Amino acid sequence: MKGTINFSDIFKSSFIEKVSSVYFLDIAIALFLALAIGIFIMQVYKKTFVGVMYSSSFGVALMSLTLITTLIILAITSNVILSLGMVGALSIVRFRSAIKEPLDIAFLFWAISSGIVIGAGLIPLAIIGSVFIGVVMILFVNKKSKDNPYILIINCEDDGCESIAIEMLGRKVNKYIVKSKTVSPVSGIEMTVEIRIKDGTTNFVNEISKVKGVSNVVLVSYNGDYMA
Repeated sequence: MKGTINFSDIFKSSFIEKVSSVYFLDIAIALFLALAIGIFIMQVYKKTFVGVMYSSSFGVALMSLTLITTLIILAITSNVILSLGMVGALSIVRFRSAIKEPLDIAFLFWAISSGIVIGAGLIPLAIIGSVFIGVVMILFVNKKSKDNPYILIINCEDDGCESIAIEMLGRKVNKYIVKSKTVSPVSGIEMTVEIRIKDGTTNFVNEISKVKGVSNVVLVSYNGDYMA
């Protein structure tokens, strides 16, 4: 009967045409380049990690995210109708993993942006931009400050030993700020002081602990951001 379309006709008119319009060499180049840049991003993340415990799975996720984004952009650029459906499908995706380090957000955007640029065919921009971002990350994240912050906790009996400990602390460190002070009739006085040590030496902690009336002294490295 004229005008009837069977399944094979639909298959041939849609699927086969899409397959024939795909350039496999372009796909291979884009995916291999995305893999290389993803590995580069993963290595920069490992090199610049400043958190408590390094997560290798997050590094692999950055590499995979570059590949996945490239694949999506390749599909979107090949078909306008598919791009509209892809946007609708991706709009329902929800990520529930908590980002523990603010710097991780920058790496996530870097991986996604690289995948978008590679999928769009802007290969020089992807390579030059990734190298530039990687160099900037390594230079600034790994920059060591000569005036490192520390938290000093002092437990003493009364006001007298507190004054002696503070006076000695003022002579031994570059700068100190009392963050908190707790006074208890039972345990005495506990002070939390933020300090900047001189030349990385911590011998002053031993000297303060020998002050009469000081029962305990704890020095902790503070790894957070602070205003000078």
